[in-house]
Amino acid sequence: MHRPSTSTLAVQPATQQVTPELRAWIIAQAQAGYAAPVIVQSMIDSGWQEDVAAQALEATLRAHLDQQATAQGLPPAVRVPGPALHDAPLYLDVGDRQVHVLQAMADPRIVVFGNLLSDEECAALIEDARPRMRRSLTVATKTGGEELNADRTSDGMFFSRGETPVVARLEARIARLLDWPVENGEGLQVLHYRAGAEYKPHYDYFDPAQPGTPTILRRGGQRVATLVVYLNEPERGGGTTFPDVHLEIAPKRGNAVFFSYERPHPSTRTLHGGAPVIAGEKWIATKWLREREFT
Repeated sequence: MHRPSTSTLAVQPATQQVTPELRAWIIAQAQAGYAAPVIVQSMIDSGWQEDVAAQALEATLRAHLDQQATAQGLPPAVRVPGPALHDAPLYLDVGDRQVHVLQAMADPRIVVFGNLLSDEECAALIEDARPRMRRSLTVATKTGGEELNADRTSDGMFFSRGETPVVARLEARIARLLDWPVENGEGLQVLHYRAGAEYKPHYDYFDPAQPGTPTILRRGGQRVATLVVYLNEPERGGGTTFPDVHLEIAPKRGNAVFFSYERPHPSTRTLHGGAPVIAGEKWIATKWLREREFT
């Protein structure tokens, strides 16, 4: 595909002002099928600073999508966590570790990370969690409590925030990796799937139409993102699936998959599940992030 035309691009390098004309140009190029990096590069070639160009693109397209969503009667979008990937880094510094960026999808926002945890840290989480494992529950949005769910056949437990040194280190890494406060995260949940166990496709946000949701939201607002960390490697099966985009992430020890959802609605295409473990067993740690401080 050719580069987008800049003949109508109002460039003001001296002030770097994002004008209505620029916003209209960005929307037109996106609708014409040009990828975000191509649009940003055209702006840079016309005199725009790279960071200003990237921010203008993101803000313009998000506002445009929000307008379309509102017109369709969807819930309003909110700010979500996310890694800094605007300059396509191979590694991200989380303070005590270099995390690898293995795969990234923009819509829906799905990012696969490598080297988030060491093998020793993974083993420590499993051993600390093992004595406390019980049949996993799901949030009961009809009541605001918890309930058994036939779609979820794992065992699980929750750590409180900062409960162990490994939990505290992981939470600090997540906060830096995703630019989201530690206090906005729920307690880390560890799950164990034996052979045959699975979690059928579901959404992680709380359904606004359910009567128990207001009670749940009082503890920190909506869930806005999920990070699934793989603590071991089953022999076969056990991947994290995203049916809407035909994607499956392999459960590689120390790696993680992140996804965010800016509104509690299926339009986010964040339907996901834990595929059945065919052989061996699977251990994962899940971190759910809320809009506000989770209490």
